[in-house]
Amino acid sequence: MSTSTAPRTGPQLTPSPPSRRRRNRNALRHGGNRLRYAGIVALFLAPSLIPLTLFTLVPMVSSLWVALHDWNLITPMEFVGLANFRELLADGDTWAAFGHTLGYIAGYLPLVYLLGLGAALALNTALKGRNVLRAAYFLPVVTSWVVVALLWRWLLSPSNGLVNHVLGLVGIDGPGWWTDPTWAMPSVILASAWKDLGFVMIILLAGLQAIPGELYDAARVDGTSAWQRFRHVTLPLLSPSTFFVVVISLINGFQVFDQVYVMTGGGPAGATEVVVQQIYDLTFRYGRAGDASALSWLLFLVVLVVTIVQVRGQRRWVTYA
Repeated sequence: MSTSTAPRTGPQLTPSPPSRRRRNRNALRHGGNRLRYAGIVALFLAPSLIPLTLFTLVPMVSSLWVALHDWNLITPMEFVGLANFRELLADGDTWAAFGHTLGYIAGYLPLVYLLGLGAALALNTALKGRNVLRAAYFLPVVTSWVVVALLWRWLLSPSNGLVNHVLGLVGIDGPGWWTDPTWAMPSVILASAWKDLGFVMIILLAGLQAIPGELYDAARVDGTSAWQRFRHVTLPLLSPSTFFVVVISLINGFQVFDQVYVMTGGGPAGATEVVVQQIYDLTFRYGRAGDASALSWLLFLVVLVVTIVQVRGQRRWVTYA
């Protein structure tokens, strides 16, 4: 007699599919959870969404509406469609303003980055009094642009400025820094780089301090020189900070206005008239709010395209450790 207990074979019971009523109940429960989750997310985002909507999205939509009209801020608006955009694109002053803005960026960005990198490298060492120097370099960042522009306007004054006075002591006739069309934009670039140097230095200094010291030790063991360590260790691992500085500096460069308005007023002979200066003049000097809004949107599109290109291109040169 066999005592083995073979497993019972027979018809297997398969779970029956949920009824339609049960499926509907599950769908309602799932939808309710999603709504509850969305409500919690909206609750946490509300402190940021409310000011973002009131002070950013609403003005943007309003300016787009104004850009489609002919309006002098006093009389009722007249709908003109895309005529303002066509008029601006056919205007040589618009292209000149964009050219001056690009010229400003081409001079400002390399200068402020190199100065900031040099200061960050110097203050990343065991330098005596480096905390005081860091504060001194950062002080112009928190200073009003009007004060900085007035200071540099005096320093670069062709008649009684300190720079020309020092150049005169060594027998050099200083140029008319902000009165000569050739030197006006370099004067603005110099003042801008001096003010923003501390901001760039702080960002790059944080990036330098995030680089592991073991990498430098290993490179020294391999017999590398200081330049090779800078080129093959520092620069690649500093690329995320460099990318951030480049993006922010480019966006700020396209919006340059305060220093231009105070130092040169867009002159001489329009040599420093940038895009934002032209937007200001169109609105408050000539009463062409529709053209000014259209130019604002053109500037926004240019900044958007440049930023997208940077974000896509950063995969090729930014190294994240």
